[in-house]
Amino acid sequence: MLQDPVDFEWSYWIEWGRERILWLLAGHVLVSQVSRLFVEKYKPWCLMVYGMAACWLLLGIKGFAVILLHATISFAVAQFQLSLLTWLCSLILLSTLRIPAVEEAKRKWYDTENEYYLLLFTVSVRCLFCTSFSLEYCWHGTAQKSSHSFLWMLAYVFYYPTFHNGPLMNFDEFSKQMRRKEAFSLKTNLSILIVGIIRIFFWWCLAELMIHLMYIHALYSSAPPLEAASYWALGGLALAQVLFFYVKYLVLYGVPALILQMDGLKPPALPCCVSLMHSFTKMWRLISVKSLITLLICRFAYRYIYVPMGGSQSSLLGTLFSTALTFAFVSYWHGGQSYLWYWGALNWLGVIVENSVKRMLSISLIQDLI
Repeated sequence: MLQDPVDFEWSYWIEWGRERILWLLAGHVLVSQVSRLFVEKYKPWCLMVYGMAACWLLLGIKGFAVILLHATISFAVAQFQLSLLTWLCSLILLSTLRIPAVEEAKRKWYDTENEYYLLLFTVSVRCLFCTSFSLEYCWHGTAQKSSHSFLWMLAYVFYYPTFHNGPLMNFDEFSKQMRRKEAFSLKTNLSILIVGIIRIFFWWCLAELMIHLMYIHALYSSAPPLEAASYWALGGLALAQVLFFYVKYLVLYGVPALILQMDGLKPPALPCCVSLMHSFTKMWRLISVKSLITLLICRFAYRYIYVPMGGSQSSLLGTLFSTALTFAFVSYWHGGQSYLWYWGALNWLGVIVENSVKRMLSISLIQDLI
C-alpha cells in the first residue's frame, strides 16, 4: 500500500533512524550502562566523548567543527555574565544558518541534501542548548564555576540522545541529574527498556497506519479537495493532522526519553493527547509540561524569554510584550518565513483574547450575572 509522502519530517527521521541514528543510540546505551556499572564518577565524560565521536561520524569533521565553534563562542561570551550579550550572540549564531553564501558552502561538504539538512537541524537545536548553558551561567555567576565549566558545557551540548532533534533539558536540570549518585540495577534498566520499546513500537505502528490510510498531508497540499470539502470535513482534517503530529512526536521524543531514563535522568514529559486540551493558553504554558506545544522550543522560550521579561507577573503591557517576544523568537527559530510570523501573530492573538475573556469573567458583577 502506498503511503502519504508529504510529511517530510516523519519520512526524514524514520529514514535516518533506520540507517544510522538508532544504531548510534544503541551504542550510547551500551556506553552508558557500562560506565554506570564500572566508572560512575566518569559517566558524563564517557558520554561526552561518545557524543563527539557520533557527531564526527554522522556530520564529518567540518560539521563537528561548526558545533564545537558555536559552543566555544557561546562560552566565551557567557564569561561577561550579561544576559543581553548572550542573547545577542545566540541570535547572531542562529542567523548564520540563513546566510545564502554560508548555506551553499555547507551544502558542498556533503553528497546529499539529507546530510546537509541533518547538519542544519542539529546546529539549530544545539543553538538552544548553548543558549541555555550561557544564560544559566550568567544567572548563577562565579559561585558555581566548577559546575559551569567548559567541559560541562561540552558534556551537555554533545549528549547524544537529544543531539539531533531534542527534546530540550535546561542545563541546570541536566547537570544536577548527571551528578546525582543513585543505585544502579541492570535488571531494572532492562525492564524499563523492554516496556519502553513495546510502547514506542505501538506508537510507530499507529503513525504508520495513519500515513498509509489517511493521506492527511496529501489532501492539505492540494487546493481542489479542500475547496470542495464542507466546514465539518475541514475541521475533521485539521483535527486529524494535529493528532498525527501528536503521535509522531510520541515516537520522535519517546526514543530519546527512554534512553534518558536508562541513563538515570528524568526526561521532559511526553505530550498528552491534544484532544484533552480545552484551554488555548494552557497549550503554551510550561506549567502544563505535558502539552504538545511545549516539547522543545516553547519550553525553552518560556523559561528564558517569557519569565525573565516579567510574564504574567508584570503589567498588562508587560505581559503583552513578553508574550509577543516569546512567539517572535519561536517563529524566528523555526526559519522566520512569512507564514511563521503569521502563525506566531495568530497564536499571540489567541492567548491575548483568552486571557482578556478570563479577566472579564473574573469581575464580580459579571460573575453575579452568570
